[in-house]
Amino acid sequence: MSSNKRKLCRQELPIKKDGIVLIDKPEGMTSHDVVSFIRKRFGFKKVGHAGTLDPMATGLLIILLEGFTKESIRFSNYDKEYEATLKLGVTTDTADRKGRVTETENIQSGQRDPHLINEVFKRFEGEISQVPPMYSAKKINGKKLYELARKGKTLKREPRKVIIKDIKVLDISLPLVTFYVKCSKGTYIRQLAHDIGKQIGCGAHLVLLRRTKIGPFSVSNALELKRSEDRSFFTRKEEIYESILQPR
Repeated sequence: MSSNKRKLCRQELPIKKDGIVLIDKPEGMTSHDVVSFIRKRFGFKKVGHAGTLDPMATGLLIILLEGFTKESIRFSNYDKEYEATLKLGVTTDTADRKGRVTETENIQSGQRDPHLINEVFKRFEGEISQVPPMYSAKKINGKKLYELARKGKTLKREPRKVIIKDIKVLDISLPLVTFYVKCSKGTYIRQLAHDIGKQIGCGAHLVLLRRTKIGPFSVSNALELKRSEDRSFFTRKEEIYESILQPR
């Protein structure tokens, strides 16, 4: 492409350096992977995100561009909404399907009762104490917990208060239970699934997680990062620039 054509293309793009872009994160990428991809692929100098998603999780990730990287806390403080599926009867060391199975239990007839399952879920509505899982990005003494967990180390973690503003069962197809949850920042949905399984009495782990909303922002308005057969990511530059928001 000639230099004149390159200049023309740049002039046609609505260049908005500062702002946010909503991304529908695919499974398998870390939040840092998305940040790195957007920075390198589209030439932004500063890129960040507001609210980590596990590699297993999909859904809404707020990407902060240029000057908006300074406003991470503003967006991270929003409530989050998720749709998730847990599997009863199996416990793992990471509290999700990527972990090592540590315990299996038969689901007893009483534990299969939809009324019991719904009642247990509702016990978690409101302010609850939650112990951060060892396989998490939380730092203690400057070390990320998951880095220590991978070395076989376990640290004592103090429980912290989080708020489950709404939680409801969407479908029961045992051993799978799909549910919706709206919660405060800092809530670990993997740990929530683990604790729900414990209360039901047969254990559980998370098998699917999708973040659908962060505050007023919805995944329905997010730009999907598509994956080609050779596993390289592609998104047109126009799509990125046209998707940049400059919220108040």
